Amino acid sequence: MEKIRVFVAEDSQEFTEKLLEEVREHKELEIVGTACNGLEALRLIRLAAPDVLVLDLVMPCLDGFAVLRELNGCEKRPAVLAVTAMTREDVVSRAMGAGCDYCLLKPVEPAIVADRIVEMVMPGEAQKGNVFRKQNEITELDNDIADIFLSMGIPAHIKGYHFLREAIKQVISDRDKINAITKDLYPSVAGRFSTTSSKVERAIRHAIDVAWNRGQMENLNMLFGSHFGLRHDKPTNGEFIALIADRLSIRKSA
Repeated sequence: MEKIRVFVAEDSQEFTEKLLEEVREHKELEIVGTACNGLEALRLIRLAAPDVLVLDLVMPCLDGFAVLRELNGCEKRPAVLAVTAMTREDVVSRAMGAGCDYCLLKPVEPAIVADRIVEMVMPGEAQKGNVFRKQNEITELDNDIADIFLSMGIPAHIKGYHFLREAIKQVISDRDKINAITKDLYPSVAGRFSTTSSKVERAIRHAIDVAWNRGQMENLNMLFGSHFGLRHDKPTNGEFIALIADRLSIRKSA
């Protein structure tokens, strides 16, 4: 199997070293270059022709947004996984709009970055060095979930954001998981993030509490035409996950 060629453009040497160490543990991945500033990254990316670029949005010389603009003009550009310490939702939206295929917020475990790289690429599609994954459906779903979370005031930097998103995606793929939330769904999400089921459950509960306390649960009504958000009692984790998964599934099939 052809390995996924990864280039890392990252200002933090410490983070780069930890990520390189993690990537070496993945048989599917191969590091083809690194850079600590935008200008050097552009020069080396053109030489290395990576499949996936891990891109820090804040770098010297040229920032990640400038790098994206340059790459967007290339005939063949790598898939881009952005990493940033800027937690403002508009920054994440700007990065996605500039051409990022995925965005992770720091601090983030290198293992999660490596897993996302593999997730972004489908080795079965490899042909003549092109191992880019067909991402239209995945990116659209991720964006739909991100829009929902943004409208509800769930911040992207809390763990529950990522756990909740993964849980919703899994339920959309397999509806039976919602009926075995403690025995199947939580452990499955925990396995994706190298954590425990109890931490997943608590973090998702916290994310829902944040939305509830900000008084933005009623935005579900505008999104889905549902009166669920007007209940006086907070939804359970399972109710919340099932609602969004069901509505997104309807959108997908429409």
